[in-house]
Amino acid sequence: MSRIYFFALCASALAACAATRGQSMTETMTNVQATRVVSKGAPPVAESRQYEVPSPNGAREDKYYWLRDDTRKDAAMLAYLNAENTYKDAMLAPVRADQKLLFDEIVARIKQDDSTVPMRRNGYYYYSRFEKGGEYPVYARKRGSVDAPEQVLLDGPAMAKGLGFFQVGDYQVSPDNKLIAWAEDSVGRRQYVLKIKNLETGEMLKDQIANIESDTAWANDNKTILYIEKDAQTLLGYRVRKHVLGTDPAADPVVYEEKDHAFYMGVERSRSNRYLYIGLRSTVSSEQWCASLDDPELKFNIILPRERDHEYEAEDFGDRWVVRTNYQAKNFRIVGAPMANITDRSAWRDIVAHRDDAFVQDFSVFKNYLAISERSGGLRNVRLKRWSDGHDSVIRADEPAYTSFLRDNPETETDVVRYYYTSLTTPGTTYDYDMNTGKRTMLKRDPVLGEFSPDNYTSEFVQATARDGVKVPVSIVYRKGFKRNGAAALYQYGYGSYGSSTDPAFSSSRLSLLDRGVVFAIAHIRGGQEMGRKWYEDGKLLNKVHTFTDFIDVTDFLVREKYAAPGRVVAMGGSAGGLLVGAVMNMAPDRYKAIAAHVPFVDVVTTMLDESIPLTTNEFDEWGNPKEKKYYDYMLSYSPYDHVVKQAYPATLVTTGLWDSQVQYFEPAKWVAKLRAMKTDHNPLIFRVNMEAGHGGKSGRFQRQEETAEEFAFLLDQAGVKVGPLPAAAANAK
Repeated sequence: MSRIYFFALCASALAACAATRGQSMTETMTNVQATRVVSKGAPPVAESRQYEVPSPNGAREDKYYWLRDDTRKDAAMLAYLNAENTYKDAMLAPVRADQKLLFDEIVARIKQDDSTVPMRRNGYYYYSRFEKGGEYPVYARKRGSVDAPEQVLLDGPAMAKGLGFFQVGDYQVSPDNKLIAWAEDSVGRRQYVLKIKNLETGEMLKDQIANIESDTAWANDNKTILYIEKDAQTLLGYRVRKHVLGTDPAADPVVYEEKDHAFYMGVERSRSNRYLYIGLRSTVSSEQWCASLDDPELKFNIILPRERDHEYEAEDFGDRWVVRTNYQAKNFRIVGAPMANITDRSAWRDIVAHRDDAFVQDFSVFKNYLAISERSGGLRNVRLKRWSDGHDSVIRADEPAYTSFLRDNPETETDVVRYYYTSLTTPGTTYDYDMNTGKRTMLKRDPVLGEFSPDNYTSEFVQATARDGVKVPVSIVYRKGFKRNGAAALYQYGYGSYGSSTDPAFSSSRLSLLDRGVVFAIAHIRGGQEMGRKWYEDGKLLNKVHTFTDFIDVTDFLVREKYAAPGRVVAMGGSAGGLLVGAVMNMAPDRYKAIAAHVPFVDVVTTMLDESIPLTTNEFDEWGNPKEKKYYDYMLSYSPYDHVVKQAYPATLVTTGLWDSQVQYFEPAKWVAKLRAMKTDHNPLIFRVNMEAGHGGKSGRFQRQEETAEEFAFLLDQAGVKVGPLPAAAANAK
């Protein structure tokens, strides 16, 4: 949830800007007189209109507020967005050949008929696969053995035919294996529709329920399904309803209703298949309810009542709960307690004790072991603890920058744990690990076609000193042969919000940067949780500015240590990471040659004042409530939109989706309009509006690569990197 954005990479062009400067400035007005569209490729100019944003702490002028239209039908607004897209096409024309070369190069590394590792659940092996040329996966299963005949569950390519956007949010098969329920989005706004199909006959059931979250959960009777209803205005999931097949959804009883709009919710079956869970989570507290699957009425009871500043999650294990909790444990610990008196904290017994140097992120209960996902030293590992004698060990790696985490472990009656390993140089790899013997079996390494070898690349994990003396971890990767002489181009990425950690992971598309001599770096800035809970707390609320200054200080460190030339640094951030790069552009515009800001959260104060906007009420504990003056003033001190001034800015590519539910399209639209009016430079400012998508951009796998190639072409051009076909030596690295 939240404004977290798992990014695609982007682009634009100084050459394109130079090609249009000095041309005719003849102006024509749009049919709605709101946007001046200047012929011959000059930028659109949004009309400014007087408007004041009210607040308890005074009003603020917002001349571009009119670009907000919740119906997304306003002719003036649409004319402006379409004009920006037309301008984007004209500006990027000089690098279209580079974009096509990069796209072909990126796609050539992809195994087009790839499939996931089958996952065993309830007697079947489930997986998804792509067909050659397919934009969307086919979801399938095999009964009893991976060698059994395939049964197609959902045919993604057929379902998406004729749609501008398509996504299967989640699917669940009934306990008797005969029905499949899935959540489908054909708009991009994450307002899913529940659909159900009979897997034995292929018949679509008439039961359809709109405007729900993607989570669903079957009861054991194979005819009752739980789903989460969304508020039509805020898009917040706030009611759990129970639907019985064949009945009118309008009469579905409410199982649970959340009154506090600071909480997200989810529903799921327990891994033991004994309980149904309702999970509730805000920024600083959580609560979990459970109902026995043997109870025909599905009566839910609280496991632990919510308390501010207490976060927990529980999993059943025999007659006790295993609980991950931050009670008296800033970095979390795992405790066990009898179900009968779970609320008596004197009965809690440490299973994994609190450590100042390790953050407990996740866990899975098995019959003989507990598997823990933890962070230590800024990196993510898997730790295993045996129930019988308490012996524990860590599945370690040899690389300096990597990530390893639990993955696809739906069954508890096994001594084999599945985990995923990746690094900046090693493609994602799925392992089965025998917890008794320590034997590791590699099930799949994500294929990279061509002659790619990890040995052609080097990664580092270093520490940059921030201006207040704090050491900020940095993950770096480059192609072997790179010389640290201060001449290279640098691509820097960061996020730094919600306690979401940015792990060093492999990207095959990134090879197109590395093979051209670009250094890639992840700044593990405060606001994430790489270094534990304090790392997060030092980068939120009234400490938020640390996120931005850390990023700038990492840039200065990498330039000072000669990883990069001072005039060849480009940066990218998306969603809350778009807030990051937006703030950095205002604070240190001279440090960056170009910026890519994807679906950026840049109008912080206005958005957080408006509780009708999705996500606002959930995030007061992340950003602060601007109705309180101390938070209003602090947020206003860094809000990118409010701090656009008359100065030179880096070349910038901004993206949005008209149907984005996480960061509404009008935030980046207003920001771009204001930047156009205020900036004093001649650097390109390009705005790409996807009219058929939401927060994650286009939904097809190759469509996403087109956007990646577009960004790469833009940023490489700005950084002075010749795209052209790769030299033979570099091509061999593929």
